[in-house]
Amino acid sequence: MQNQKPEKASTAILTLAALGVVFGDIGTSPLYALKESFHATHGMPINEINILGILSLIFWTITLIVSLKYVMVIMRADNNGEGGIMALLALNLRQKGLSNRTKIIITALGFTGASLFFGDGIITPAMSVLSAVEGLSVATPTLSKFILPISIGILTALFLVQRHGSAIMGKFFGPITLLWFLAIGSLGVMSIIQSPSILAFLSPHWGISFILTNPIISFFVMGAVVLTVTGGEALYADMGHFGVLPIRLGWFFIVLPCLVLNYAGQGALLLRDPSAISNPFYLLVPSLLLYPMIVLATAAAVIASQALISGVFSMAKQAIQLGYLPRLTVLHTSESEVGQIYIPLLNWLLFISIIVVVLLFKTSSQLAGAYGLAVTVTMFCDTLLVGFLAYSYWKWKTWKLVLFIVPFIVIDLVLLSSNLLKFFIGGWMPVLVATVVFTLMMIWKNGKAALQAKLQSDTLQLETFIQYLGDSLNQVPGTAVFLTGSPNVVPHALLHNLKHNKILHERNILITVDVQDVPYISEDNRYTVEILDKNFFRIHLNYGFKEQPNIPATLETIFNAYDFEFNLMEISFFVSRERIISKQQKLLAKWKEQVFSTMHKNTSPISDFYQIPSNRVVEIGSQIEI
Repeated sequence: MQNQKPEKASTAILTLAALGVVFGDIGTSPLYALKESFHATHGMPINEINILGILSLIFWTITLIVSLKYVMVIMRADNNGEGGIMALLALNLRQKGLSNRTKIIITALGFTGASLFFGDGIITPAMSVLSAVEGLSVATPTLSKFILPISIGILTALFLVQRHGSAIMGKFFGPITLLWFLAIGSLGVMSIIQSPSILAFLSPHWGISFILTNPIISFFVMGAVVLTVTGGEALYADMGHFGVLPIRLGWFFIVLPCLVLNYAGQGALLLRDPSAISNPFYLLVPSLLLYPMIVLATAAAVIASQALISGVFSMAKQAIQLGYLPRLTVLHTSESEVGQIYIPLLNWLLFISIIVVVLLFKTSSQLAGAYGLAVTVTMFCDTLLVGFLAYSYWKWKTWKLVLFIVPFIVIDLVLLSSNLLKFFIGGWMPVLVATVVFTLMMIWKNGKAALQAKLQSDTLQLETFIQYLGDSLNQVPGTAVFLTGSPNVVPHALLHNLKHNKILHERNILITVDVQDVPYISEDNRYTVEILDKNFFRIHLNYGFKEQPNIPATLETIFNAYDFEFNLMEISFFVSRERIISKQQKLLAKWKEQVFSTMHKNTSPISDFYQIPSNRVVEIGSQIEI
């Protein structure tokens, strides 16, 4: 079946594929992270003590946040194998006995993390591509003036090909990313051999000593050190695509060693030549390999950007399915992979936003000021949500919960507070994007609830309607399907059809689609059918939040199960198209009502969303006061 979770390939193949999707963002961090960590020191001398201190902070930040927090602990919080902030939110809300206040707090944390992911989706492609192309200034300084137009050209091409899907490029993502990690690891080893004393940074003594000796400067440094763990949350978010084991294997055996070796190699280079701080990553590369390395780095940056764009599409689709965003046009770019989707409106909103960011900040160093704040807030939300899950669902003992949650809350708060200093130098941008997304999600969620309540109160109970309908109406052959969110009341489309056409189809089916807070629904639990009368049937369809509803396909399955003849050309799908109008006593504030009305008016056709042929759909309008 189309919506069933695909069969898993071998662990080795999945590990290779995961390299190109999961680790793209964190894998390109060496392009800029160490350089920005030293720039954050405001002129502090680049000497052995400071180099070892900052490298130690980088190593232990990666170890504690990515290796321990995400890979070993948070990846245990899977929703039927799926991860990510939306899955974590659904897991928490599924707990029984939660008070309304607790649900509001949990929902707010989930919405905050999801909203900031959209903000991060604007920063990461710009940062990755700019930092990769800036290698041209190291190779040939005269090419510096071309860095901006080349970066914009690469990003433009990337967004133009989105509508064709990433399947063709995806075949090369894993091998290219593997080559990237092996290359940066080898460069690090070559430099470490020349200055092996750099390996002393593995001792936490150097990091602790750096903090105690330079408490104020170390606070600023942590705002840049966090750049080394951006993308760490992707290990959890993409868990459902590859499974826990391939991601853990890829991290501990390939990604982590190569990252640490490269950072150490950059540090060793700075020990030998402090002036290399201008671009320690590219100055680590032998001159003969510089241009091939620029090409490889650009490819890695494009892969990291592609992975994040796909992640934004997936997050948006999940939010739509769960009722947190209005319906958008979602196009499937692969017949075999359900997860490969393209959302045109979101694609071009992202593209415009990213180009504006590139033109506004111009260099990766200036863009680093906007990078990190959104990530640290998201990580803090993850910690709180997992902490609550461990308490309420995993039933951790208090001492175990405190031992885990308190240190990570402290670490998250240190990173978050150090990144708050970036707010006025660019950090406001992803926060602004996240605020807009969060506001839209809350307005849509509350507006839909108000609309459903109004529809429930203004119409007839279905059983009463059937009982008193009588046989006076003309019946016409064929099947009428009415899509309704309220299965116990008469759909407005049915009432208006009777009012204007004075007819009733010989078979009337009321379909309610329910998206569950699990990623996939088994075919055994796909539907329930209730026979209300010889002319009326009520069907409840269940889908997971990662599935694409296909009502005609499911309806054919049901017809076959009940020995009904299925002919799509003899089925008419009736849907209501509500027009929101104001009333004197409003259920929503004036500005929220206007925003909700605009969002509602611009939702994509329900026929597209549910994969119903447009020539079988009849839309009937109605006015609803809220």
